[in-house]
Amino acid sequence: MKTLKGPAIFLAQFIDDSEPFDSIESMAKWAANLGFVGIQVPIGNPKFIDVEMAAESKTYCDELSGRVQECGVQISELSTHLEGQLVAVHPAYDELFDGFAPASLRGNPQARTDWAVEQVKLAAHASRNLGLDAHATFSGSLLWPMVYPWPQRPDGLVEEGFRELGRRWQPILDEFERWGVDCCYEIHPGEDLHDGVTFERFLDEVANHSRANVLYDPSHFMLQQLDYLSFIDIYHERIKMFHVKDAEFNPTGRQGVYGGYQDWLRRSGRFRSLGDGQIDFRSIFSKLAGYDFDGWAVLEWECCLKHQEDGAREGASFIRDHIIRVTDKAFDEFVSVDTDQQMIRRVLGLS
Repeated sequence: MKTLKGPAIFLAQFIDDSEPFDSIESMAKWAANLGFVGIQVPIGNPKFIDVEMAAESKTYCDELSGRVQECGVQISELSTHLEGQLVAVHPAYDELFDGFAPASLRGNPQARTDWAVEQVKLAAHASRNLGLDAHATFSGSLLWPMVYPWPQRPDGLVEEGFRELGRRWQPILDEFERWGVDCCYEIHPGEDLHDGVTFERFLDEVANHSRANVLYDPSHFMLQQLDYLSFIDIYHERIKMFHVKDAEFNPTGRQGVYGGYQDWLRRSGRFRSLGDGQIDFRSIFSKLAGYDFDGWAVLEWECCLKHQEDGAREGASFIRDHIIRVTDKAFDEFVSVDTDQQMIRRVLGLS
């Protein structure tokens, strides 16, 4: 068995123009002071990483890693959540997602998609230059506006949507294969890959590509009312990354999974800081340890109530307390006896 690495923290929700959240070094020191040993870095801010330079230069990556390590942490993974989202965008969301792309590409969906594909490919190469084996992203979505089957979906609509998603991601996954990095899709509402069924549909379209894997975040399963523990049993061989994020689901006579278009504070399903929600993390960490998951346990803070810095501070100790240092011996080893084939047959009454 293997022991998870961590705690690490995803920086995306904390990055700001004010100190200490305005550069990778200051955030690395901040994270280390809270007790984290890793940071997961989104690629979109050059104050944190120049992804094109990272893809081109191993020297740049060595220097970046060295600066971060001097601050007391290491880079656990890179993330292209926003860029991955732009690989596939339904026209209904064009204007809303335009803000994820450079201003020069806004209003030009094809140019925006081409840019996003290139960014994710660069991140694959950059990950290898940083010595990282897994990468976090979103799948994007062509079908999400049709997630509920009303009006009736035309025959072939879903199939063609997944075929197109596969066509777009196949060359990207091949790039990840080239650099020996797993591409881990966060299974997430709003993405075409939002549960096990949709992940399997996607695998069918990319010929079960070995680099198409999962970033496991149980909070998104709680909000969908999906069995997040059984998911591990079914897909553990594809789970290569782990976001430790809590959530709660409290349906009422007025609202359920869909939330009535309300903000996060008033929805029956909402994200919470670690330990404040309903997710059974002891069982999750136990299952992951039992399946030999040796990746990072990464805090992702998203809470509509608690201050982000309090959530980060509490989250570091929460993860540390939940990581199981796996045993290297059987608990009943002290009563073991020497055996040989003849003894085994005697015990079975065969000789």
